[in-house]
Amino acid sequence: MPSLFDPVTLGDIPAANRVLMAPLTRGRATDGHVPTEIMIDYYRQRAGAGLIITEGTGVSRQGMGWPNAPGLWTEEQIEAWKPITAAVHEAGGHIVAQIWHMGRLARPDVTGVTPLSSSATRAPYHKPENPYVEAQAATLDDIARAQDEYAEAARAALRAGFDGVQLHGANGYLIDQFLRDGTNFRDDEYGGSPENRVRFMRELVARVVDAIGAGRTSIRLSPNGETQGADDSNPLSVFIPAAQALDDLGIAFLELRELGPDGTFGSTEVPKLSPEIRKVFSGPLILNQDYTLAEAQADLDSGLADGIAFGRPFIANPDLVERLRTGAPLAKDDQPTWYSKGPEGYTDYPALETAAA
Repeated sequence: MPSLFDPVTLGDIPAANRVLMAPLTRGRATDGHVPTEIMIDYYRQRAGAGLIITEGTGVSRQGMGWPNAPGLWTEEQIEAWKPITAAVHEAGGHIVAQIWHMGRLARPDVTGVTPLSSSATRAPYHKPENPYVEAQAATLDDIARAQDEYAEAARAALRAGFDGVQLHGANGYLIDQFLRDGTNFRDDEYGGSPENRVRFMRELVARVVDAIGAGRTSIRLSPNGETQGADDSNPLSVFIPAAQALDDLGIAFLELRELGPDGTFGSTEVPKLSPEIRKVFSGPLILNQDYTLAEAQADLDSGLADGIAFGRPFIANPDLVERLRTGAPLAKDDQPTWYSKGPEGYTDYPALETAAA
């Protein structure tokens, strides 16, 4: 069976190992969502990953409601990404852009406009002062426009030097809002039955495949449990058809963020769906959430996974792959600096040999 450190082909992308860097929102772009120079070093430092998946990157102003997260809808943003992708490639790595529409989770105090969702709902918040507002239910024209924005962002990503894109279909954002019956109350062809709720995702992925090719297109889903107020009464009924549709489209890989009952960043008692999804999705399957090295290798050995995405360990360990390979200790990340604006907690974590010196 393959080792975590063996190469794997992800569509058109040859990954040197099976340790992927999961998307991590870091908030170092400008107020106008333009990538900044400090991001060049951040991503270059982590080029040892088999594949870097960037932080969520907005496809439009309406869909980008996180302060200081980057975008891919203006020429200035595209140009600012170019030295970042070039730095990763010069260091021997590969990088894809995670393209993101937040749907009802896009805050109007950031975007200046009313958010869009599958239905007219308001996302919950963990504090009494809820920054979210009720989203407007997407019209058919809105749906077509959002699909256009994803396709344009995918083309922009290749112009910016990325090796491909990952659509953010997880964590309660727009695609997830269409998939789940806890957020999708539509009675047209995009709502109701699981087949209809999968339609938006299927059409959207097909548009991106047409724009840049299946071998450079991937998606992230979070099929089990509630995330940011998005839930489903029968996730198996919708995520198995969703995985089958993705298999039919021949995408480069599918990543699943699956919570467990003892999760360190969210938890659920809803069983993981990856064993069932593995039966219908024949392409590379990447799993994510709270993996140890032993657990990662075990899921490769069983054939359940073709690679494992690590998120928070990459924050404090830019050389995570080498640390895992050699059994070296992992540094601890500093949570208060996750979304701060400077180098502290971002580019100042040393690689192993530097730390030892």
